Amino acid sequence: MTRRLTRGGAGVLTLTAALLATTAPPAGATAPGAPARPQIKVENGTTRPVFSRADAVTQTVNIETTVDSDRDGVRDRVRMRVMRPKETDSGLKVPTIVEASPYWAGTHDDVPMHPVDIDGLKAKSLKAVPRNLAEIFPGYLDNYYIPRGYAVAHLDSIGTGGSTGCPTSGDRQEAAGAKAAVDWLNGRAKGWAADGTEVKAGWSTGNVGMIGQSYNGTLPNMAAASGVVGLKAIVPVAAISSWYDYYRANGGVLAPGGFQGEDLDVLAKVVLTRANPEVCKKVIDELTATQDRETGDYSKVWADRDYVGQARKVRAAVMVVHGLNDWNVKVKNSVQWWNALKQSGVPRKLWLHQASHATPFRWRLEEWLRQTGAWFDRFLYNIDNGITKEPRVDIERAPGQWETASDWPVPGTRTVPLSLNAGRAGQPGTLSLWPRRGPAQSMIDAGRTRTAEQLLVNENQADPNRLAFLTPALTKPVRLNGIPKAAFRASLDGRSPYLTALLVDYGTDTRPTGARVDTGERVCFGQGVPNDDGCTTRQAHRVETAPYKIVTRGWLDARNRHSPSRTEPIKPGKAYDFRWNFEPTDYVFKPGHRLGVIVLSTDYDYTLRYPAGTKLTLQPGTSKVFLPLTRGGREVLR
Repeated sequence: MTRRLTRGGAGVLTLTAALLATTAPPAGATAPGAPARPQIKVENGTTRPVFSRADAVTQTVNIETTVDSDRDGVRDRVRMRVMRPKETDSGLKVPTIVEASPYWAGTHDDVPMHPVDIDGLKAKSLKAVPRNLAEIFPGYLDNYYIPRGYAVAHLDSIGTGGSTGCPTSGDRQEAAGAKAAVDWLNGRAKGWAADGTEVKAGWSTGNVGMIGQSYNGTLPNMAAASGVVGLKAIVPVAAISSWYDYYRANGGVLAPGGFQGEDLDVLAKVVLTRANPEVCKKVIDELTATQDRETGDYSKVWADRDYVGQARKVRAAVMVVHGLNDWNVKVKNSVQWWNALKQSGVPRKLWLHQASHATPFRWRLEEWLRQTGAWFDRFLYNIDNGITKEPRVDIERAPGQWETASDWPVPGTRTVPLSLNAGRAGQPGTLSLWPRRGPAQSMIDAGRTRTAEQLLVNENQADPNRLAFLTPALTKPVRLNGIPKAAFRASLDGRSPYLTALLVDYGTDTRPTGARVDTGERVCFGQGVPNDDGCTTRQAHRVETAPYKIVTRGWLDARNRHSPSRTEPIKPGKAYDFRWNFEPTDYVFKPGHRLGVIVLSTDYDYTLRYPAGTKLTLQPGTSKVFLPLTRGGREVLR
């Protein structure tokens, strides 16, 4: 069955794009008797579909940037394909929604990963991992927004597709490509058609929005962090705010989920789809030399790819979207961006959902279009539609069950310390509000022989390769929201420098896995054209019944106990104080379940994997976790 979305009602208003794009009256008012200027239509604060997608004007422009990333003595150019209402050729001025991507021309799926099994000898590289680009491109912007009076543009990121230059995985040179698109739409950058004719965006209001998922969502963050004038609103979905926090964690080399062994250089090779790619060999070789997979330290190469400190430059309103089950781009990337934007006074909105690395378009379609459409209408057309007065945060508590909040973490959240105490027989230990000293608890790292999932089962029994600490069964729900922290007194003796902590929900339940499944229901959301009917298949969350779930995890390279920028040797067997953060999360532990903290060294799917045998010894009582719990959480744990 196919269903078409309808949105109607009273209160129809037609306004010229020029009027809506600014707060000042439009220049050059239409004289009496002159042909009517094309107009958009606004109904109940929402732009309405009055233009034809089928008749849209298309053009391709090659835009000059300010950088020369391939070092050929010529400024790089980025290629942008624009679709806009045909009325823009008759005086209608419209804003533009840009989706910049390194993926428009596809990827190279045969690039091998770096070795992650550390043996003292040269290890074998891991096999390449292909990307599912269908998950990255929902593909609805033209069908939905062109009829509502927007231009939609697809931009090839630097070094990809029809652009020149070299991909450099997130640095300021790569940001210059997205910035140049905004500059061209504002008349500040030059652009040329394929035949070399210079072209200008005379139809553009200069107001620009950006949207996208993953790398496509990171490019809007990059452009916004540059402070470019004219970028009014962005919707970064599952996006990176610091590449260090994508490929590293607290001094340790760390993989994005599903891409063990990937790094800056591997990704640059994957997306290098420009003509004459050989010109980028030296540039990418320099990435390999400077990314430092030996120490994992934060350095200039990472500072150049860190946008969090640039939040003060952001002029765009930012709607942040992230999956709580996303272990590719981990939640920290969105949460630290969210917090930095708050400190900088940037208009912002947040969606946290139950999927993994995905856009909610296909399982919360109607509300996704309503809110993102209102976001762009508000900031690109200056329509006072009330979107900024709505609750700032949408959280998917369970599949299809959403709730709202004024901020995140939710007001009233308190940090509650829980001590990792020894059990009566040593292991497993207990997790309690009250510290209780006891004999040191030790484990032997399993190295590459066991995964985290294999190590957290049989939680009521001792296991030589992990330490477990558990609360009693809960009597009431306990909601965790924010950034949990670990503070351990521990020693390491062996080759692995990693400390890994898992926060686990123990209790059989049916929970979302992060994956989605098609429901078979077709929903039409926009105007169709040949080979694109403006419809999609609605999805639902895939769930599974299991006795546990890893709620969040955190990692530390013990040699970076004082700073991610500085490696300091540790003495084998000597106890040190270690502090680090888990990944942010929002999760409710149900009555009858138990909270568990599992302590490991190697985390098979994420860390480098040293040979088994490292001894980790933890001092109970003085070792703690700090959990951000909503009101009443501490009382449940008494």
